[in-house]
Amino acid sequence: MPQATYHHGDLRAACLCAARELLEEDGSGALSLRAVARRAGVSATAPYRHFADRDALVSAVAAEGYRDLATNLATAHPSPTTAEDLSAVAVAYVQFALDHPAMFRAMFAEPCDPTSEERVAATAVISEYVHGIVRRAFPDAEAGALSTTVWALVHGLAFLHLDGKLDASSPEIVAHQVRAAVTALFTTAPAMRKATP
Repeated sequence: MPQATYHHGDLRAACLCAARELLEEDGSGALSLRAVARRAGVSATAPYRHFADRDALVSAVAAEGYRDLATNLATAHPSPTTAEDLSAVAVAYVQFALDHPAMFRAMFAEPCDPTSEERVAATAVISEYVHGIVRRAFPDAEAGALSTTVWALVHGLAFLHLDGKLDASSPEIVAHQVRAAVTALFTTAPAMRKATP
């Protein structure tokens, strides 16, 4: 390709950066390969060197989002072992969604390329992180089922806050609501087991 239309040293990275900027500015509706090319300053066909279609582009952007989320969770608590630690991680998960709403929706609500190894690997990191917490904090529980329950709870809280169903007016309010929900899950379950005849 002539230098005038292909001048980026790393076209893929430039396209992903442009895609993230478009997401943050206008949401996923503005995300197309043509728009990414314009933003990156390359020809309309240049992104196709790395992305077969929009789904492949969204999958690559989502993979970056999953990696960022994993970093945020590990920063919230590098090696969580208790239900309280899990609450801190849950707060970080919901706050990530609120800080990056368009990215979060692209990660979880947009069609993707089901063959994207990058996206599969990035989601596996999050899944294993949650499994690890559950195994350490609740060694007697069935890790798979409880991990799904925890992720479903926290993920649901993220979307309830994003969609305005729960008060997201301040990080403190969000943290209180998320911690209360996680605490309720782990304090109510043992009581229910004891009450079962």
